[in-house]
Amino acid sequence: MAAMIDDIYNTEVLRLAAHISRIDRLARADAEAELRSPLCGSTIGVQICVAGGRITDYAQEVKACALGQAAASVMAVQVIGKDAAEIAAVRATVEAMLKSDGAPPVGDWAALVALAPAKDAKARHGAILLPFDAVLKALAEINAAAE
Repeated sequence: MAAMIDDIYNTEVLRLAAHISRIDRLARADAEAELRSPLCGSTIGVQICVAGGRITDYAQEVKACALGQAAASVMAVQVIGKDAAEIAAVRATVEAMLKSDGAPPVGDWAALVALAPAKDAKARHGAILLPFDAVLKALAEINAAAE
């Protein structure tokens, strides 16, 4: 059991969690979303600014385990300039990596490979996917308001 814990909470996960950024609230946000993972109790609140369908500014408040914090840390670094389709595609890749031995994300999101050992920790999948779900919810609010 200790080996599994060490694999899941590996050095890279802990490094990412310790270096989480974009934690100051935005002065003005186009949308906000807050979500809670019912299985583990992790929460995240995000604020976004969007122009031309792409995220131009981002802030987050994260209360999660190291796995959720690591995912949020990567989100904070990579989210600027992305649109809903890109965020949804990365979310799908991460979910496949965790649930069906799918390949880990590449390119901008390659750091998320550190979370691959968590595939057997099903109770933590929600915390890992939470930043993606919150950003997609905030983007959906903007799209709904525009319709």
